[in-house]
Amino acid sequence: MNWKEEYKKLLWVVAVFLAVFYLPVGKPQFTNAIFEALNLAKWYAREHVLLCLVPAFFIAGVISVFISQAAVIKYLGATAKKWLAYLVASVSGTILAVCSCTILPLFSGIYRRGAGLGPAIAFLYSGPAINILAIILTARILGAELGIVRVIGAVLFSVVIGFLMHLIYRKEEQDKANAQLAMPDSGESHPLWQTAIHFFTLILILVFVNWGKTDADSGVWHFIYNNKWLITGFFGIGLAFTLILIIKIKVFQVLLVALPVLVLVLIFPTQPIIAFIAAFIGLSILLSINEGEPSEWMSATWGFAKQILPLLAMGVLIAGFLLGGPENGQGIIPNRWVSGLVGGNSIFSNFFASIAGAFMYFATLTEVPILQGLIASGMGKGPALALLLAGPALSLPNMLVIKSVIGTQKTIVYVSLVVVMATISGLIYGAIF
Repeated sequence: MNWKEEYKKLLWVVAVFLAVFYLPVGKPQFTNAIFEALNLAKWYAREHVLLCLVPAFFIAGVISVFISQAAVIKYLGATAKKWLAYLVASVSGTILAVCSCTILPLFSGIYRRGAGLGPAIAFLYSGPAINILAIILTARILGAELGIVRVIGAVLFSVVIGFLMHLIYRKEEQDKANAQLAMPDSGESHPLWQTAIHFFTLILILVFVNWGKTDADSGVWHFIYNNKWLITGFFGIGLAFTLILIIKIKVFQVLLVALPVLVLVLIFPTQPIIAFIAAFIGLSILLSINEGEPSEWMSATWGFAKQILPLLAMGVLIAGFLLGGPENGQGIIPNRWVSGLVGGNSIFSNFFASIAGAFMYFATLTEVPILQGLIASGMGKGPALALLLAGPALSLPNMLVIKSVIGTQKTIVYVSLVVVMATISGLIYGAIF
């Protein structure tokens, strides 16, 4: 018997027993924290899984099946030109209205298809951090100065952090590059323009269905928000055409799936999410019953969902328990502690803001009103920037999934780099402004 392993198991048993034995059941703060954990999970399921993650899983499936490994390696692989790889990865967030969790299936897809660690990490960070809608909202509500600094900092962060990850694991990346050089060019299953149309149709559905509300009563952003479901429906029709013309699914099958969706639009005109859900259920059925590429696409999509959803659920529950729900809820850690520790421009206040931002969960655009409340409570300018640079790109659920993709050590290094750089950026910004 391996007593060393048995002692480890015994320690886990004792630890779990003591945690249960001393549970503060009945104390209002503990009860409320459990409520907030469930409240955040409920809100996440209603507002985020259906509109963000489901489309993202299908997009990741497209990357896995329709975008050849050779194409990923050419532009983002360990052998790709560094300036091109980091340029592509660092500006990707401008077209993706995603948060730290929605980016995960896309990151997992390109990394598994052969993207180098550095460009993949740059993509992982830039996706939620350089969201163009969030940048505009930051400038409008928190000031143009902070909005400009945020976008500059986020672009630089994605490149620097990605390049540092490449340097730290350069031997491993060199081995990967050597292996990729020996790989045969398998070619594309479809012309690049066909794959691009299909891919960006799904991307645009993801972007417009999650288009956030603005404070303005007029203008382009207001118009898009008021008509986002109509625009999403337009691209949904485009997706139907790509299924027929590119994926080669039979016309009558697509029409059979589209008909119930149109009926639901007419029956529930004020609840378009019902038709949206039906559309993706229909898409899943279509892909499942057709052999070849459609079935492979569905299999890859389901694979990403199986890997990511349980970890996200666990992370959301823990985040809600510790820090509260989506509407300034109160977790086991009092909110006044957080707001009281981020005043001024000390090393500690910037570091704490970075750590808090890294573990909190921010849905797309929600970091701005949260930060507005913290600034009103006395948060310094430096810690505000530190939270903006660390928060949207990281979260506890996000970390759990990253660990399953690149391993524990690389995840710790990545999170540490984000926190340290956000802290330093906050200190510099606070000292200047």
